[in-house]
Amino acid sequence: MTKKFKQAQRLQKLPPYLFTRLEKLTAAKAAEGLKMIDFGIGDPDLPCPGKIIKSMQHEALDNSNQKYSSSKGEAILREAVAEWYNKRFNVKLNPDTEVCITIGSKEGIFNIAQAFVDDGQKIIAPSPGYPVYSGAATLFNNAVCDKISLKPEKNWLLDTDECPTDARLMYLNYPNNPTGATCDVDYLKKVNKWCKRNSTIFAYDNAYSEMTFDGYRAPSVLQAGKDAVEFGSFSKTFSMTGFRLGYAVGNAGLIEGLVKCKGQIDSGAPIFIQKAGVTALEMYGDNGEVPMQVKKNMDIYSERRNIMVEGLRALG
Repeated sequence: MTKKFKQAQRLQKLPPYLFTRLEKLTAAKAAEGLKMIDFGIGDPDLPCPGKIIKSMQHEALDNSNQKYSSSKGEAILREAVAEWYNKRFNVKLNPDTEVCITIGSKEGIFNIAQAFVDDGQKIIAPSPGYPVYSGAATLFNNAVCDKISLKPEKNWLLDTDECPTDARLMYLNYPNNPTGATCDVDYLKKVNKWCKRNSTIFAYDNAYSEMTFDGYRAPSVLQAGKDAVEFGSFSKTFSMTGFRLGYAVGNAGLIEGLVKCKGQIDSGAPIFIQKAGVTALEMYGDNGEVPMQVKKNMDIYSERRNIMVEGLRALG
């Protein structure tokens, strides 16, 4: 009989990861022969643009791209991220001190708490929200999570008047998962001002910045000031979820702490994938124009959204 080992208390406190549970349920129903449309996790079914795939294939054949990267990421991708921020948000970044490449944004979202939150300190997380905010990022750091409800009467925007003023870190995410709510730069300036006044680290999850509809373009928290840290991802925009590639940008001190933490944990994303990420960002126009492939994908998502909304409304 296989010996069973007792899990660490921090792991016992952690609730089952929502998406893992949904994956198990999906697999069970599929085994029963049930045909499903899976709404379980944000994993695009539309393919990654061929230009990016070809770039990755080409770079993977180069032996120098098969080595370890660094926890900070390759300079060529950090420079491309900085250039993209300048084009897309009119925000200037120093690629050496204000950009860090992550293994997907999820890793950075967790590790920022590892780097800056001590035992017993508070983390503010929106509710409902991405499970990592209130789960692993809180429990694995022996922190305390204050969940702040997002309410329809407030357009699903987190109200800082309801937040504790002694929190070490706040997670926030717009365009929002799961409500779909959006915000503008003025709202981000208000939250950023609140965080500065209360010495709370503002960790902004902007993974869906390019997944927008009806002429709306999402802002960056760095347009409200560089005291925050922002996390972005190639996963949604370019259908690159399995590539595991993202970035953290913003306050140099926060980036420095994140890189120091990552240096003890990982050796960076694969170099050939990072170079494919450069190709992806370069698809944007000189003035931040969205690439045609991304536009086409958003048209498809928009059509699906409309069908879903109309169907649900018809059902009452």
